[in-house]
Amino acid sequence: MSIRKLLCSVALSGVMATGALAEGHGWSLAKAAEPYAGTTVDVVFLLRPGYEAIEAMLPAFEEETGIKVNVIKHPYENALGEQVRDFVAGGDLDVVLIDLVWIGNFAENDWALPLADVQAKFPDIVDPDLDIDDFFPLVLDAFGSWNGTTYGLPVDNYSGLMFYNRCMLEEAGFDGPPETWTELKDVYGPALTKDGKYAFALQSKRNETQSADSFARMIWPFGGSFLDADFKSNLNSPESQAGLQFRQDLMQYMPDGIVAYDHAEVVNGFAQGDIAMITEWSAFYSSVVSPETSKVADCVEIAPEPKGPAGRKPALGGFSMAVASQADEAEQAAAYLFIQWATSKANAVEYVERGGVSARQSAYEDPALAETFKYIPALVESWQDGVPEFRPRFAEWPEITEIVQEWGTKMMLGEVTTEEGAQEIGTRMEAVLEDAGYYSGDKPLAQ
Repeated sequence: MSIRKLLCSVALSGVMATGALAEGHGWSLAKAAEPYAGTTVDVVFLLRPGYEAIEAMLPAFEEETGIKVNVIKHPYENALGEQVRDFVAGGDLDVVLIDLVWIGNFAENDWALPLADVQAKFPDIVDPDLDIDDFFPLVLDAFGSWNGTTYGLPVDNYSGLMFYNRCMLEEAGFDGPPETWTELKDVYGPALTKDGKYAFALQSKRNETQSADSFARMIWPFGGSFLDADFKSNLNSPESQAGLQFRQDLMQYMPDGIVAYDHAEVVNGFAQGDIAMITEWSAFYSSVVSPETSKVADCVEIAPEPKGPAGRKPALGGFSMAVASQADEAEQAAAYLFIQWATSKANAVEYVERGGVSARQSAYEDPALAETFKYIPALVESWQDGVPEFRPRFAEWPEITEIVQEWGTKMMLGEVTTEEGAQEIGTRMEAVLEDAGYYSGDKPLAQ
C-alpha cells in the first residue's frame, strides 16, 4: 500500500472513530464554549499569509463561541521581544505564539502551559476529534514540544522545498531537478549558469536567513550539526566542514553579492527568470505561481530539497500556539478553544485554501487540493524525515545565531576559511552554553 493510501486509510478510520466519540459524548464547540462566552483572548499574529487565513476565518469562531479574539499584529522581527516584554510585565497575552527556536525560552520560563496540563484542567473543552496523531510527527515534535513535553499545536509551518524553473531546465537538457546537492553543483551548475542567468541562489543575508537558510541548510545534509552529544561544537567535524566547504564551492553558480540576498531578492530573481532553482520556504509558493508577481508562473515546479550524503535534511521553520500561563482561568480555557479550532482537522483544508500551510496529515489527502497547490506532495515528503533541532531551540539561540551570522558571512566572503570560521563560532558558542549552565549540569542538554 502506498504512503498516500495508508495515510488516507488511517485518516479515514481516525475520523470515523473520533466522530463516533464526539457524537457519543455530545460534544460541540458551541456547547464547550458556553461558560466562556464574552471572554476576550489576546493573541499575537504575524504579517504573513498563514495568519491572514486564520483572521479571515475568525468570524465563524466568534459567532459560534461568543469568544472574542483580539489580534495583535507584529512583523516577525518584533514578535519575540513584544511577547517577552508582555510576559515579564505580567501583561495581557493569552496565547503564546512560539517560533521553532523560541520554544525552549517559553518553556523554561513557564510562560506556556503544557498541553496535558491544560487538558486536565479543562476536560470539558477538549475536542474528542482533536486527533493529535494527525499532526505530522516531525512537525509536532519540532514546533510544539520541548524536552519531551508538548506545549503547543503547530500552525503556519514551513518546510524548505526546491522551486525550479522547468522551462530553463528543459532548455538545458534536463527532464527534472537534481536529486542530490552534489548533482546540483557538478552537473546542473555549469549547464545553467550563463548569459546572466544562474543555476541556483542561496539566501544568505546576515540575519536569521544566514543562520537558518544558508548555514544550517548545508551542514545537516552532509552529516554535520551544530553540537555533538556533549553539547560541544561539532562544526569542525569532517561532516560539518564538508557542508560548509560545499557552500563555498556552490557560490560560483549563484548571483554575485549572494551574501546580501534575503528571501525577497532570491524569490524575485527566480520569479523574474534569472535563477533556475532556489531552496525556499513553502510559504513563498503563492508568490512564484501568481502571474501578477512571477514571469515564470507557468514554468514553476516543486520538489523536495536535494539529498546529501546524510540524506534529505530539509530546512524547518514555523510556529505553534500554546496557552499562556499568565492568563486567568476563563482566558486559558477560551485560548485553548481558539487554538484547538484554529489547528483542527475540520478547518485544515480551508486554512490551506486561504493561503496557510497546515501540519495536518489528513488535509493533504484530498487529491483536488494537491492539484491546486503543487507544493503539497513535496511538502508531505519533506516532513517524513528531518531534524527538529535544525536550529537549536534552547533559550540561548538568539545569542548564538548572532555569532553564526557574523562568522558564517565572513566564511562566504572569504575573509576566513571554513575551518577558521567554524572554530570561532564553536569557541564563542561554547562560552554562551557554559555561562548558561549546560556544562555544569544546571540545565539539561536539550535542544
